[in-house]
Amino acid sequence: MTPETVLTVMQQTLEIITLLIAAILLPALGIGLLVSMFQAATSINEQTLTFIPKLFTTLLVLMVAGPWMLGMLINFARRLFEDIPFLIG
Repeated sequence: MTPETVLTVMQQTLEIITLLIAAILLPALGIGLLVSMFQAATSINEQTLTFIPKLFTTLLVLMVAGPWMLGMLINFARRLFEDIPFLIG
């Protein structure tokens, strides 16, 4: 196993992790921004007002995009297992 192979596998792993994390965090970030703008406009300083919408958004994203995310992880793991003979030899 060459250093280039290790770096390639690590790069692919980080790309998939970044894509999956972004799919969860970006909608929550957008909702948090909207709620913060609402709070600034109305001078409401309630911390649960930002937490609950972000929580529901994250759960909704996980329900909607969960099968896609799981499929990506399964395909990546399958590719790694299939490439084991080429990585070792």
